[in-house]
Amino acid sequence: MEVTLLGTGDTTGTPTPNCECDTCTEARKRGVERSRFSVHVHNERTGESLLVDASPDFRQQFLDNDVALPDAICISHIHFDHLDGLGNAYRLLEDVPVFAADETDPVTGESVAETIEEKYDYLDAVTVSPESPFEPFETCGFEVTLVPVEHPPLVCYGLRVEDPETGAVLSLSGDTNYGVSERSRGVLSGADLLFVDGIVPAAYCEYHPYGGDHADENGIPRTFGTKHMTIEGARAFAEDLSIEEYRLVHLSHYIAAEDAFDDDMALDGEQFVV
Repeated sequence: MEVTLLGTGDTTGTPTPNCECDTCTEARKRGVERSRFSVHVHNERTGESLLVDASPDFRQQFLDNDVALPDAICISHIHFDHLDGLGNAYRLLEDVPVFAADETDPVTGESVAETIEEKYDYLDAVTVSPESPFEPFETCGFEVTLVPVEHPPLVCYGLRVEDPETGAVLSLSGDTNYGVSERSRGVLSGADLLFVDGIVPAAYCEYHPYGGDHADENGIPRTFGTKHMTIEGARAFAEDLSIEEYRLVHLSHYIAAEDAFDDDMALDGEQFVV
């Protein structure tokens, strides 16, 4: 599978509009960007492409990257920076299945699949396919499994994408804190490549109203607030899953400029062959 990181940033992206912080300034100097999260997975055997999450930056991401428009889309959760790009299906895509979890969110009273169906009922091109977590489904020649992760207050899912012919596996943590269940970790573990959510260094937990959580043996928080992993937590998560090749995604512009472009911190446009 050929994997392209279309969007690697958090909800405001890097550079953030009207921000002159050192990290945004350095990003502009380098000519790099972290737009809102989205991953393109192309199956070279079948010629089909799967899009994981539909970023609000959909149009620019596909202009900037030489990749095919998706044959199928999988949505991890209903936050706007992962969902609202789905409107680009209008007059751009034809008959595209959108896969999403079928379990009811106690906060919204409906599943991710039901939310998408209601919000985008005007899009004739979109056909929503509800899927049960932990039960693999097939699309674009891949076996895809949704796995519950922890992104309160809403339900959210990571993904395992496997090519049954070659055995290649891509795992995505989804937006999550460090407290992912052992069952979900088991599904995500042992992949050839992992994209793992890490938003800020642990030191920034002192500025969050909820502080940090899931501290390691040295007292370093692996969760920032309640919703995301710290940089330290994301790296620990990759180690927990025994995955050597990984990139940190959903990165914010609050990472110090001297650290924000480390080798394991993803940038838009990076490509991998798995």
